[in-house]
Amino acid sequence: MNLLSKEQSAYLRSAAHQPVHWNPWSPEAFERARKENKPVLLDIGAVWCHWCHVMDMESYENESIAKLINERYVAIKVDRDERPDVDARYQAAVSAISGQGGWPLTAFLMPDGKVFYGGTYFPPEDRHGRAGFPKVLTVISDTYQKEPEKATQNAEEIDRVVKSYLNRESEQTELSDNLIDAALNSISREHDVRYGGFGGAPKFPHPSAIELLLSRYDKTREQWMIDAVAKTLRAMANGGVYDQLGGGFHRYSTDEKWIVPHFEKMLYDNAPLLKNYTHAFQATGDIFYKDVALDIIRYIDGVLSDRESGGFYASQDADVSFGDDGSYFTWTLDDAGKILSADELDVLKLRYNIYEQGEMHHDPTQNVLFVDHADDQIAEITRKPIDEVRRLLDSGETKMQKAREQRKPPFVDTTIYASWNGMMISAYLHAYRAFGQNEHRSFALKSLQRILTDHKTNDGLISHRLAVLSPEAFLDDQVEILQALLDAFEITSEQQYLEKAESLAQSTMKYFWDTEEGGFTDIPVTANAIGALQIKNKPIQDSPTAGANAVAIIALLRLHTLTEKPEYQKTAELALQYFAGTVKNHGIFAATYFSALDMFLNPPPHIVVVSPKKDPTGEALFHSALLAAYKPNAIISWVDPNESSHVSPAVRGMIQSYSKPAAYVCSNFVCSAPAYDAQSLAKALYEFNPKAEAIQ
Repeated sequence: MNLLSKEQSAYLRSAAHQPVHWNPWSPEAFERARKENKPVLLDIGAVWCHWCHVMDMESYENESIAKLINERYVAIKVDRDERPDVDARYQAAVSAISGQGGWPLTAFLMPDGKVFYGGTYFPPEDRHGRAGFPKVLTVISDTYQKEPEKATQNAEEIDRVVKSYLNRESEQTELSDNLIDAALNSISREHDVRYGGFGGAPKFPHPSAIELLLSRYDKTREQWMIDAVAKTLRAMANGGVYDQLGGGFHRYSTDEKWIVPHFEKMLYDNAPLLKNYTHAFQATGDIFYKDVALDIIRYIDGVLSDRESGGFYASQDADVSFGDDGSYFTWTLDDAGKILSADELDVLKLRYNIYEQGEMHHDPTQNVLFVDHADDQIAEITRKPIDEVRRLLDSGETKMQKAREQRKPPFVDTTIYASWNGMMISAYLHAYRAFGQNEHRSFALKSLQRILTDHKTNDGLISHRLAVLSPEAFLDDQVEILQALLDAFEITSEQQYLEKAESLAQSTMKYFWDTEEGGFTDIPVTANAIGALQIKNKPIQDSPTAGANAVAIIALLRLHTLTEKPEYQKTAELALQYFAGTVKNHGIFAATYFSALDMFLNPPPHIVVVSPKKDPTGEALFHSALLAAYKPNAIISWVDPNESSHVSPAVRGMIQSYSKPAAYVCSNFVCSAPAYDAQSLAKALYEFNPKAEAIQ
């Protein structure tokens, strides 16, 4: 057993038996490299990563390769989910060398932590134009020992590039709608009008771009925006990238048609996609989106959540064992034929394209389930009544789901990460606002309380993992939990959530804001950071999750609306200004930033319900605001005129004129006339933006 056997990470523990003398990320490992004058071999991966498992099996469990590593290197293994701060910096460094990053990330470092060479997956021998790993290990080690000046020069050049990129240095640019329009033009060009989504294969979801399009469509009613949303969300939900039996989305599609996925399922993908489908239902009233949203929740409830204690698990693996590549999720025609009746097989074959020849390259008999024919098409082909087709589909899918449950499922990483939990808590609360199902609300609040209890650090921050064992706190954790707290305040109107949100915002600005240059850093600045952690990183791109600075800006703007405290808007504006020059080049990968800028330039409505708690009329108005009146990014407050010690000045004026329960639609602290019923509230929202149609 190497030094990984006592680590918390399931990914690191899975390598504890390997013959490589692995070290966890630590000062001691770098000090050993310095004393022994050896380069550092840094491997970054994740428990859900297919090619990480491949490289582990082929190379790190190979005795001769391990011997070479142990003799010539100090080896460090890092879990990218556990240490996104380490991953971000070394991804940037390897991308500067090879033009691409990814996992597994294989980097060769000087003893001070600077990268002088790197790549991703290396095969155990020369293959497909890639040098074999033993050859790479030997050449890199020889370069370090025999040509130290060359290694040092490479490291210094790469370090300069990484510092410039991660610190997002840019020229000053005016904050205007022109920036948003340019981004939308870029997104329009990227949109695949044939198959949905953005860009080509491999094709990833871009949930932040969907949110931006939904928000702008509400303002402008430009048809291409809602068409792009509809095409993308329908194509994804009907594709193999969606688990047609179990629910939930796989990480991405290897092809442009959304058919063959990488089968791992990530909490951080399903959370924003749940928001996408929820908001698309609210914007259009199309039940298709609601069904998908509730199906995502079905998967999360059943597989990626701790129902007893609250909280959401990190991920589910793609593979059960080495080399199976998603076989838990795929079907042969023979598999289906063994459990289905002849009539069920007739319709299920057509529905999900189940034939002798499947889609999986490693095993052509395996079929990825994707929607190939609609109900009416199946009825026409089989000459069966459509009601009969639907009955057979239901019964057949139930049999297939039960049969799949008898298979050994892929591993679930039950780690509770604060940032990803914040995303899913927020998504569940948005689902509650749209669908009114109390179980979504109650489990989200239960999960939020678990994070606030178990992840609280001594300095008022939220730790990435369980605080007593792992005190690392990242910007992502603060801002995603801050968003969840604000969502909790809106749907409960409980002052405690707003107070906790303000406290967390103050701590975030204190520890993460760069007072010298502007922008939020991803980690608090410390004097004794190891290796590349000394480089400032100010995340703004949506990769793979929403840019943390953009999320921070949105949260601060929401706080300003709720409290009228100018420091929140000022900090948000400074952050927007800091990144304005950089994001012009990011397009779709900075969609959250453009949503934040849109929120700053065109503030969404603030719906204020003034009524005593438990008043039936007030409750009806509040729930009407929550459920019926959809406006993207709308902020909702319920103020009890008898408990008004914490209200903002604008709301205080409403209380002073209070006579009976009423709702106001405000923007920039200018409010509509009071609305006393749901119909009047809908009218006030419509008049807030005359271009948008009222949603009843």
